[in-house]
Amino acid sequence: MAYYSSGVEYGIHCLVNMVDENGVPQEMSVREAAKLQGVPYDYLGKIFTKFSKAGLVTSSEGRKGGYKLAKAPDEISVLDIAQAIDGKKSIFDCKEIRQNMDIFSGQTPQWACEGICGINAVMRNAQAMMEKELAKHTVFSLSQQIHKKSHTSYAIEIQQWFGKQRGHQCEDQA
Repeated sequence: MAYYSSGVEYGIHCLVNMVDENGVPQEMSVREAAKLQGVPYDYLGKIFTKFSKAGLVTSSEGRKGGYKLAKAPDEISVLDIAQAIDGKKSIFDCKEIRQNMDIFSGQTPQWACEGICGINAVMRNAQAMMEKELAKHTVFSLSQQIHKKSHTSYAIEIQQWFGKQRGHQCEDQA
């Protein structure tokens, strides 16, 4: 079972695709994002609504409207994206089993209840470490990673694709 929904993956890809090879944010419509990534339009619409509520994107109206990043790409972390889509999640829900063990015959000793449950402490620490790691990675850093590993014409192909979707030609930047 996945910890985060598939919407988080879709959302990360959307925001990363809204940044060009130089780290400059680009406007994108939900329809463009859905077509580019091959994911359901209605589902992405809900994701962008969540992004807007979280202050990660702003919308522009009109036929060629869409969404723009509301912050610089290096100020939007993967954790911000995940929490905007799925909310703040806990990877563990301690049931305080230590207090309900049958050997206590309904009279749990004080020592069994003192402090935080050791298992709960380990799981909280694991979550903190995971969230710290997700917070280190930004839309900008992921975008740069993609552009560094892609072929040399990828950035131009993306710009041309968006130009075609918006009904105008991008100049060849080779």
